[in-house]
Amino acid sequence: RWLFNQAVCTLYAFCGVLFGLCSLSSLMVLSTVCCLKVCYPAYGNKFSPCHAAVLLLCVWAYALLFAMAPLAEWGSYGPEPYGTACCITWRASSREATLYILALFIFCYLLPGLLILISYSLILWTVQVSQRAVRQH
Repeated sequence: RWLFNQAVCTLYAFCGVLFGLCSLSSLMVLSTVCCLKVCYPAYGNKFSPCHAAVLLLCVWAYALLFAMAPLAEWGSYGPEPYGTACCITWRASSREATLYILALFIFCYLLPGLLILISYSLILWTVQVSQRAVRQH
């Protein structure tokens, strides 16, 4: 069972969600930047450390937005079914909680996953086209 109080449970869950979302969002941004650099060098070569800092801030803001939502009572944090850890309360008991879980699925799982898939697909396609052009040349 969870050994600590609800405040520690909420903090534990908040940190897990925040760092998990930061990780996936960072991978999404990294794949998009790689795609720009490889597939669209005219835009990718203009990428600077300032752009990287802005993107890093955006990643953290995006993750904070969704991680803080349960603290604003849009969704909730609580013990997992086995009670050994805490996370988002997946068994939504209200309409707001269901909407939060749906928003998490769309904006924090589906969207990053699709952008990563599209980015790396474009990179592979560009590499294949380049290989064909080199062979023909």
